[in-house]
Amino acid sequence: MQEADALLNKIIQSIANPAIKLMLAIAVMVFLYGVVEFILGADNEEKRNVGRQHIIWGLIGLFIMVSVFGIMRILLNLWK
Repeated sequence: MQEADALLNKIIQSIANPAIKLMLAIAVMVFLYGVVEFILGADNEEKRNVGRQHIIWGLIGLFIMVSVFGIMRILLNLWK
């Protein structure tokens, strides 16, 4: 059982956590890109709509990645 715990922890630390952090960083970048696009396109309705869509998708991505991180923590606590 200890070997399974050690393997699971190693997998989470070396694969899952970096993947979640990378996806979280991408979501933040999409959100910030949308904010910049929205501000710079203040005089153009189409650019504001595209910026708004990037902001929304960035927020959705942030929510999903934080949720995945939380669910993983809950499952790990139940496993132990």
